[in-house]
Formats: sequence, structure tokens, C-alpha cells
Amino acid sequence: MDQVMTRKPHEMLAAALSQELEAVNALIRTRMASKHAPRIPEVTAHLVEAGGKRLRPMLTLAAARLCGYEGDHHLKLAATVEFIHTATLLHDDVVDESAQRRGRPTANLLWDNKSSVLVGDYLFARSFQLMVETESLRVLDILANASATIAEGEVLQMTAASNLKTDEDVYLQVVRGKTAALFSAATEIGGVIAGAAEEQVKALFDYGDALGIAFQIADDLLDYQGDAKATGKNVGDDFRERKLTLPVIKAVAQATDEERAFWTRTIEKGKQQDGDLEQALALMAKYKTLEATREDAFGWAAKARTALEVLPDNEIRSMLSDLADYVVSRLN
Repeated sequence: MDQVMTRKPHEMLAAALSQELEAVNALIRTRMASKHAPRIPEVTAHLVEAGGKRLRPMLTLAAARLCGYEGDHHLKLAATVEFIHTATLLHDDVVDESAQRRGRPTANLLWDNKSSVLVGDYLFARSFQLMVETESLRVLDILANASATIAEGEVLQMTAASNLKTDEDVYLQVVRGKTAALFSAATEIGGVIAGAAEEQVKALFDYGDALGIAFQIADDLLDYQGDAKATGKNVGDDFRERKLTLPVIKAVAQATDEERAFWTRTIEKGKQQDGDLEQALALMAKYKTLEATREDAFGWAAKARTALEVLPDNEIRSMLSDLADYVVSRLN
């Protein structure tokens, strides 16, 4: 009993959906194979088998189950969502010149940038093959739009990341692109494939959108106050990489001329020196931006929970509600 009580919401969701998740994993392994290019399954397996939570495909399975779906197209859609996610990770690691992902060396480090980009492209193509097999034009429309939004968000982030003119609206646009778009698509298509009422499909979209935003804001906040062992990142990595995330955006908005000059030097120009991270943290403390960011994350988690209220009241809905709490519980 105690063991059940200490389970995290995503682990409880995985247990409830275990048979479907096994079928999705088998489908992923089958579809990431390639007759002619053995490099493709090598690179894909490195990331797919790296112990990720499979959160996005789980959201699709959960949404379909919540709406009473009894077919098997949701399995293909869950695999589609995971392929899109994996493709974006492969491309992201090249763009960010990352050396580590989920505590392991990145594919671009183990192989090369060309392999990562091309295998990512292959997975995008595979994802579209899978979604077409469901014969739902609406599902295809949702996932095609999400894929475009993700790419758009990444390009926007590239241009906005070190620009002090980036405000909270632009930040939210980036977050909706790079994180929330796939969360909301994952939940929405579960409702669509189940033939749910429009009000419920909209609620599932709103839940995924708010959950994704809460998730990303929490991630950005943990960069400045998290435990490196738990997050896999060193405190201040975003600052060192000159990324304008919400805690800094809030500090810049209130900065004096002298403080703005500090942010211009460290973020826009990248001329950082010893003691700059401590100075940045002091400015965030001065304007209480970490606390304000935390409030924003909890606000989005509350929106996610509220969105679920029009959906059937059952065990899956309770787990999805708990999941919204869990993504921000890391901030306690």
C-alpha cells in the first residue's frame, strides 16, 4: 500500500495504461527500423531507449481512454507523438550543441550532427506515415500544425533568446512552440480519435496547453533554484548559455539603467565574468522574480486542472489532475 502511495502521478498513469504503452513501445521499435540504413535504428534507439517517461504518448493514450475509445488508432497516434518529440530532441541537440541528454551523451556527440539531423528528418517522415494510417484528416491537421508550431517556436527562440526586448508575451509564444504545442496536440488527438464532443476536445487541448506551459516554466525556474542531481543541469546553465527565460525577463522589465547595462553585457553581448551569476541571482531576489515565476507556474497548473472539469470523472481524469500538480510540485 505504501508503495502505491509514494508513486508519482506519471508512474500511476503508466501503470494504468501499461498494456497500451507496451503496444506503443513495440510499434515504435518496429517503425524506427530501416532496411537500408542501420545508422537510423542505432541513433533512434539511443534516445528512445534512454529511459524517458513517455509522457507525451501517455497523454494521448490517457485522453482516448478518458473519452471511452475502444479502437487501436490511439496506439499509432501515441507512437507518432513520441517520434515527433524524439525528432525535435535530435535537432535541438545539434542547434544547442548539447553534449548530454537524460544523463547520457547526445546522439550528435556519439555520431555526428549530420546523423542527428537526418535521423530526425526520418522520424518526422515516419510520424506522418503513422498518422495517415488513422485515416483522420482532422488528426493529420492537428499534428501537422503542431509540427509547424514546434519548428516556428525553435526559430523564434533562437532570435529572441539573447534579445533584451523579449517580453513575457514572446516568451509564452516560444514556450507554446517548443513545449506546449506537442502536449496540447497529444491530448487533443486522443479526444478526436475517440469521437468526443467538441467541448471535451477543446478541454483536452486546453489541459495539454496549460500543462505544457506549467512544465516549461517550472523547468526554467529550476535552472536557477533546482538541485543539479535531480534536474541534470547545473544551476545557472541558462544564464551561462545567455537564454532569456521568465525569471530574467521579469528582472529586466524592472531594471534600473545600471542593472540593464549588466543584463546587456551578460546576456546580449555574452561578456560574462566571475561573480556574474551571483549578481544575476541577487537582482532576481531584489525583484522577487523567482517567486513571481513560481506563481505563474502554479497558475498554469491550476488552469490545466480546471480544464478537466467538463471531462468524465474517473480514475484517469484524477491522474491527469494530479499530473498537473506534480509538474509544479518540483518547485516546493
